[in-house]
Amino acid sequence: MKGIILAGGTATRLFPLTATTSKQLLPVYDRQMIFYPLNTLVQGGVREILMIVAPEHSGQFLNLLGSLLKNHGIQIYFEVQKVPRGLPEAFVIGESFIDGDSVAMILGDNIFEDNFSETMKGFKGGAHIFLKKVSDPERFGVASFDADGKVIEVVEKPEKFISDHAIVGFYIYDETVSEAAKKLAPSKRKETEITDLHRHYLNNKQLRSTVIGGAWLDAGTYDSLLEAGSIVKERGMHKNFHPAIESAIAEFNEELKNLAKKKLV
Repeated sequence: MKGIILAGGTATRLFPLTATTSKQLLPVYDRQMIFYPLNTLVQGGVREILMIVAPEHSGQFLNLLGSLLKNHGIQIYFEVQKVPRGLPEAFVIGESFIDGDSVAMILGDNIFEDNFSETMKGFKGGAHIFLKKVSDPERFGVASFDADGKVIEVVEKPEKFISDHAIVGFYIYDETVSEAAKKLAPSKRKETEITDLHRHYLNNKQLRSTVIGGAWLDAGTYDSLLEAGSIVKERGMHKNFHPAIESAIAEFNEELKNLAKKKLV
């Protein structure tokens, strides 16, 4: 299984913080936000990851992550997305990267307490989405499902109550996802919609779901960014990183310290 992290966009809700850097490079407690979705993929066994970034911040991502994990058996590739055209475009941009494998995609500003490795390693085909019970389902894409976790319906920001289980920003798809994404028609927003991609798999009776129990943090506003750091600290989520990532961060920090010392001499 390969992985994709979406880390583009302008993050206008976080201006002026994002006037000089990407939202995903802002700190959440003791490390940049991007390390949390990266850890979700690595914990699940993914060792090849495509990061889709905006052009104005591509150099910052490359400086931080370009070779950070290479010596730990994890390869990160980069693609620049000049204009966002919807989440499913990631599978069009990354078609040659996916190259017939299954793929897990995570949004670069979504932080999860749950470990998804069991579902990722047991994935057989179709698509698998993850759900979290929320008090305001009208703000999200939602899914209703039966007792076996089989999805019955998916709706984007429903005006009438369908379900109180939001679809979170982590998804798993089989090797057909790029072809399916290319066939999606743009919505009124002139973007392709991830809900339509899920509906494609639902219509083919290939969409399953799992309800997550741990924290789901979407650090897209001042308050949610502050809250994310507090929850990460309180629940010890910053201590549950894969050893490869922890080692790479420690090595990177030591390298920066040594460079700083040389400049002072």
